[in-house]
Amino acid sequence: MIRRTFLASTAAAGLGAATTRRAAAQEVTLRLHQLLSLQAIIPGKALVPWAHKVETESGGRIKVEHYPSMQLGGAPPSLYDQARDGVVDLVWTVLGYNPGRFPGAEVFELPFMVTSAEATSKAFHAFYERHLQDEFADIKPIALHVHGPGTLHMKGPPVARLEDLRGRKVRGPTRIITTLLERLGAVPVGMPVPAVPEALSKGVIDGTVIPWEVTIPLGILDLVDSHTQVSGDHGLYTATLGFVMNRGAYEGLPDDLRAVIDANSGVETAGLFGRALDRGDAAAEQAARETGKPVITIDEAETRRWKDASLPVIDDWIAEMSGRGIDGKAHLDAARTLIDQYTAS
Repeated sequence: MIRRTFLASTAAAGLGAATTRRAAAQEVTLRLHQLLSLQAIIPGKALVPWAHKVETESGGRIKVEHYPSMQLGGAPPSLYDQARDGVVDLVWTVLGYNPGRFPGAEVFELPFMVTSAEATSKAFHAFYERHLQDEFADIKPIALHVHGPGTLHMKGPPVARLEDLRGRKVRGPTRIITTLLERLGAVPVGMPVPAVPEALSKGVIDGTVIPWEVTIPLGILDLVDSHTQVSGDHGLYTATLGFVMNRGAYEGLPDDLRAVIDANSGVETAGLFGRALDRGDAAAEQAARETGKPVITIDEAETRRWKDASLPVIDDWIAEMSGRGIDGKAHLDAARTLIDQYTAS
């Protein structure tokens, strides 16, 4: 009896050890879905390197299947829900494509907040960690970040003054930015960025606001006649962006693989995404200048007029947040403090 008991115990221990070894050796495939072509900066210089790093640090036990350009179906505004609902494991998306869903995050889209993409991205992810946990409770944020200072790209007469925008149809990516365009005198047209080239070529819009870096993969430099940016350390606007993971997929990982994801998430990862965008902006702006088309930087006095015209966007947002039980002024002050902190560091 003692011998049988010993053998049974040994067998059970061996089975447990084998089970532990199988768990430790578990391999996971994560499907990543996003809206841009592989030629764009975010896929080519951020998502692909991130996937390679995760695969390497996991010893090859994590595999990332990357599906660009909405290859798995749906429209760009559906991406966040695809991650939340487990249709895919990872998505990169524009948060503002779901208007009103992330009200606290919109503070980073307010006029004249952004400095560099890297510094403001670090500030945004840090702000999430301190103030926005509830807004993103249904997914696992890998990197919440922003793009660099948004720029006007116009067909027809260039924009050098506020009056030059009056009545012209300009695409904006999110509700905050389309509101800003309206305050500046334009006729705002909301649409996801992949639709911009066709809208420009068919005359649906007279221009668009996008960061420099995305003008290259979208072929915008060939479709417009001029480019306009503001003076000073703070750009006209930015959009909030999210690289996020299905929470169930994240929590279902073995501890050691979850640690790999954690090591490649957070403020520094957001900063890496922002840095890639900053470099892309510099290269694309240089390419635009080489075309010989006007690249206008409006002077400080005219920039002050744009800032003054945009103040109601900020005031209205604070009032709207108050109606939703959010202290918008406190959010604004905290966001500005973090942006200043990371810009100075």
